[in-house]
Amino acid sequence: MNTWQTIRNKFEAQSTMTKIIVINVAVFLVLNLVANLSHLDLLRYMGLPVGGFDFLSKFWTLFTYMFSHVQLGHLFFNMLLFFFTAQTYYQIIGEKTLLYVYVMSGLSGGLLLVLLGILFPQAFAGSILIGASASVLGVIMVLAIYAPNLPVSLWGVFQMRYKHFAIMMFVLSTIIDLAINTGGKIAHVGGAAFGLIYGYNLKRGRDLFNFAFFERKKTKLKVVSYQTIDDAYNTKKVNEEEELNALLDKISKSGYDSLTKKEKETLFKASQKK
Repeated sequence: MNTWQTIRNKFEAQSTMTKIIVINVAVFLVLNLVANLSHLDLLRYMGLPVGGFDFLSKFWTLFTYMFSHVQLGHLFFNMLLFFFTAQTYYQIIGEKTLLYVYVMSGLSGGLLLVLLGILFPQAFAGSILIGASASVLGVIMVLAIYAPNLPVSLWGVFQMRYKHFAIMMFVLSTIIDLAINTGGKIAHVGGAAFGLIYGYNLKRGRDLFNFAFFERKKTKLKVVSYQTIDDAYNTKKVNEEEELNALLDKISKSGYDSLTKKEKETLFKASQKK
């Protein structure tokens, strides 16, 4: 087996969250290395052009822009927030729809900005949209609607409900200094809007992912574990997962608020172990 095949096999074996982060990091490295070594600006082929109908000649950038960053701080913040958000998403909803929500949130944000660029071409002339912010905000908003009272611990010190955390992130990343990076922040609104719509429908038993892919059978929520289970404590792990699956089934049927205080504490403790 050659080196490329080995890398490919290892990549395919990773979780959706890890794959998304790896792609973002890889694109960041390629964009910067090529720009510095050959002075070739690949960003014009990866970023989404805004203003008029310029995007039609680079339609693929509606997808590539949400994986593209050129500044390390921009990449680090987006991927750090996505990492912790995806962990919680796995616990409450599962892995299956994460990529769908990420991409659709990004598309919603990009299309909203493209539409405004068509209506007001002079305001966005020459602008290029990049970054995963709209996608990440979309994932956050799904959880804010689906499990609004889920406790969140910030830096192990501050605790708040997830709906308040989502509002805080949206305000900090979008509302404050709206005049700066206006186009990017408009995309945030589009991404967040899709997340709210998806979360609203999911909480009422309608999974837009299943609708989009013509799946009539409702997918059960399940716990995705990334820890290898040693034989010495196999029974304990199985019991813990059975208990957690029961809680997730209850959330699926009646919502997060139907859990008792003790059940919410159990779910929170379990999420800290992942």
